[in-house]
Amino acid sequence: MSNASLSPLPSADHPDVAARLREALLGASFTADGLLELLGAPAYAALSRSETVPALRATRGDTPLELLVRLFLLQQPVPHARVADVLPLDDCLAHGWLVRTDGEEVAAAVDVRPYGGPDGEDWFIVSDLGCAVGGAGGIGNRAEGVVLGVGGASTTLAGLTVRAPVRAALDLGTGSGIQALHASGHATRVTATDVNPRALHIAALTLALSGAPAADLREGSLYEPVGEETYDLIVSNPPFVISPGARLTYRDGGMAGDDLCRTLVQQTGRRLAEGGFAHFLANWQHVEGRDWTERLRSWVPDGCDAWIVQREVQDITQYAELWLRDAGDHRGDTAAYEARYDAWLDEFEARGVKAVGFGWITLRRTAAAAPSVTVEEWPHPVEQPLGETVRAHFDRVDYLRANDDAALLAACFTLAGEVVQEQVGPPGAEDPEHVVLRQNRGMRRATRVDTVGAGFAGVCDGTMTAGRILDAIAQLVGEDPVALRDRTPAQIRLLVEQGFLEPA
Repeated sequence: MSNASLSPLPSADHPDVAARLREALLGASFTADGLLELLGAPAYAALSRSETVPALRATRGDTPLELLVRLFLLQQPVPHARVADVLPLDDCLAHGWLVRTDGEEVAAAVDVRPYGGPDGEDWFIVSDLGCAVGGAGGIGNRAEGVVLGVGGASTTLAGLTVRAPVRAALDLGTGSGIQALHASGHATRVTATDVNPRALHIAALTLALSGAPAADLREGSLYEPVGEETYDLIVSNPPFVISPGARLTYRDGGMAGDDLCRTLVQQTGRRLAEGGFAHFLANWQHVEGRDWTERLRSWVPDGCDAWIVQREVQDITQYAELWLRDAGDHRGDTAAYEARYDAWLDEFEARGVKAVGFGWITLRRTAAAAPSVTVEEWPHPVEQPLGETVRAHFDRVDYLRANDDAALLAACFTLAGEVVQEQVGPPGAEDPEHVVLRQNRGMRRATRVDTVGAGFAGVCDGTMTAGRILDAIAQLVGEDPVALRDRTPAQIRLLVEQGFLEPA
């Protein structure tokens, strides 16, 4: 890690200054839509990869928007006189948003990045210089305590979160405040915590510059800052990287193995209000001789339904290389890089770890006598945002828990929207080898069904009970209707569970 120092931050005690700066930025169309129009899609996408050359080429003019892109996104000094035409310059200098450089130029003290909210809001994410893009390979500043901006993990978590009006929300490990900003749109009260006081300061700037209500900011690890308070929504993109030691605050949890993620999940149950949701991103170890799904089931606290989805698995060499590159170690001394690589492998081998999984964990507080825990692997493309899909999953859990097979046969169902049927078999065959139902929305699942299941799903329009449909199918195929009623509810239950069928 380099010895780069961190620059002083703008004052967080003057929301009126942030409001005037926000007004000036919006007046110059310094927004997500404005950037896309100015830069074009390729240069705009390149910025998300921390590649600045296309944006530099696209901002050679002298318009206010080009000036702001060079100043805040590309961290280029710009002429003092031109900035005074666009921004409240004296306020920005006096309160630390801008700093004077040598000569007649000013520079940004922090990265300010336009960010489009889910309902078209014009928000701004503040982060340390060179750290606007979170994730491996995107960070230009390695100083301890550095605060990242928006990365793929941030947007993934925001898209997963169930958005419903709530009394109280908690963003645990807030970083630059992205999740707190999202929560501010539907929570009466938002609490945000972090072990890094610099992160809390930057989160306050993000909220103020975005025109969002201030959050209750508290310093500390995990649930220490909130004690036994309960919340209707808890979100966390924690420092989940499994590493030997804690070199970088934003990613290394400082606990052995995956203990930080396990502890976070296990301590969440008693902090959730009844019916409340918790959403986490996490890494977990695949330990020799243990089923990874059973390890994760053991994390789920009592009184909570859970849905855990593994999105990716890397062997220990891939994983070590990913995060060594994130720290820039591959660009330094070769011997030091090899020593660190060795230390990662030593740590994994000592713990019997053969691979590391990455994915999502969602908990919901429930009063049910038998909570539902689903652990699955789904590495395929999905459609974000998934918040409504997550909510619907738990609604289906409630429905299936409350209805036995007899109740399913007496119920009416409809086929979910945008489900297609695929028949698989050799060309020219009279009958397919098997039939696949495929979703084009949400999780985009595919599931194999038999001909009865396919026929059943195809006629579910909410007008006939499942039992009557099966009786009609039995007559059509010449099968005993009692036998068909006995063996089909399990398939109906699976189709409901995975979202292919919806109770009418």
